[in-house]
Amino acid sequence: MDKNKFCRYNWAMIQAIKEEIHKVVIGHEELINAMLVALLSGGHLYVEGVPGVAKTTAVKTLARVLGFDFKRIQFTPDLLPADITGSEILDLEQHDFRIRKGPVFTHLLLADEINRAGPKVQAALLEAMAEKQVTLGEETFPLPDPFMVLATANPLEQEGTYELPEASLDRFMMKIRVGYNSHEEEEEIILRTARREPPSPRQILNAETFEELRRQVDAVHVDAPLRRYLLDIVFATREPDRYGLEDVGQWLEYGAGPRGSIDLYRASKGYAWLSGRDFVVPGDIARAAYGVLRHRLILGYRAHAEKIDADTIIRRILEVLEVP
Repeated sequence: MDKNKFCRYNWAMIQAIKEEIHKVVIGHEELINAMLVALLSGGHLYVEGVPGVAKTTAVKTLARVLGFDFKRIQFTPDLLPADITGSEILDLEQHDFRIRKGPVFTHLLLADEINRAGPKVQAALLEAMAEKQVTLGEETFPLPDPFMVLATANPLEQEGTYELPEASLDRFMMKIRVGYNSHEEEEEIILRTARREPPSPRQILNAETFEELRRQVDAVHVDAPLRRYLLDIVFATREPDRYGLEDVGQWLEYGAGPRGSIDLYRASKGYAWLSGRDFVVPGDIARAAYGVLRHRLILGYRAHAEKIDADTIIRRILEVLEVP
């Protein structure tokens, strides 16, 4: 496929997917874009947002439009690892054990309020995310392809929660913050919910078409100067003084690890594809940097005292580094 055909086909497909999703989901363009980028790049999403902002609706609608299976797990303190992965159960008729697969065996899994379950349960899910497989008894079962976890957390209520450690958060490709809709968007939500027949999105992809889209994202080109720029952004979180960012060095304890570089590279290609291009520009890298890095930066006491958040640090790095 030549470059012009790639762009036309790509753009038409992107618009068709988004049009169907927006039949149900009002606004939240950043979340929709991040879901598409993560799914096509083989990553997972960590979504932070208050209740009722359509996080469940968004991923459920995405699954329907793309023709994938969808399951949801409500994380609670009494949840067990077997409730996610499945277990061996005794078959009294056959006098033998058989496998009962858990809800993790799906294409799109919504881990709702993941921080409300204990560390052992969180670890069971994170192992599946990393290995794309689950071991039950003496057998190992591959998870469906594609497989994406969208985990949510409520930032307003922290009592009785178990925050994910930094090493676990590093397994997520991006962290996206979802806020309230605008006044106009919420008015549209009210009007839609009042209808007796809510809009229903149609499936517009099949497995073969999805594989073609994944190949397109993989084929997006990243020039050598842009690869160096991408790595400079990540290394500036580790060695800020080397890049003339002494103020950032006072705010940071630890920067992003190698997974940050890998995911920023993959996400930049995904955002270029969303823009209808088969090559990455500096804006794609800057656009991806916030979602990829904000959960990978460990802030020091001074940052908390001065009310400096991860986004402020990323913005400062992007302002100082020379754009190729």
